[in-house]
Amino acid sequence: ANGGIFLSGKFDQLQQFTPFSALASAFNKYCDILLMDGGFTSATEVASKLRAALGQDACHLVNVIPNLRNIIGDYEDDNSFDEGCVDAQKRLQYLMSQFVKAISSSSTSHIMLFLDDLQWADGASIEVINQLLLPSGSPNESKHFFFLGCCRGDEMSADHSVWRMIKS
Repeated sequence: ANGGIFLSGKFDQLQQFTPFSALASAFNKYCDILLMDGGFTSATEVASKLRAALGQDACHLVNVIPNLRNIIGDYEDDNSFDEGCVDAQKRLQYLMSQFVKAISSSSTSHIMLFLDDLQWADGASIEVINQLLLPSGSPNESKHFFFLGCCRGDEMSADHSVWRMIKS
């Protein structure tokens, strides 16, 4: 109602082994919103910030968030080096956090990310959420970004990764 951007994603029990599924869905929606006429922020401004923040690694994030290609253009996939799955996952976690920093710092509207059914979240998504929520230096860095998550506590054990994230 006040010009904010509401993004939502839902984790699914059957997709809990698909990393970043709910985040990718929400960020894909953001890309669509940005490109609509009368959008909240200039797509060219966001594209510039995203290119600066992501660099050539943007191609890896486009593989997860396909609609991002419509904002930043095409990047060729850099297969010049081979890396293990853990390194690729860490890179995507970092790129997603850079994505959120870039979109929230270039937006004059508040961006709210709502993720439902966190009890089905994959570990990589939990790590991204941790990176988004932990302070990283500048107090004004994420003043336009809000996170809201929902989970069913009765479906999680006391040592579930979501509970550990909430406690930290």
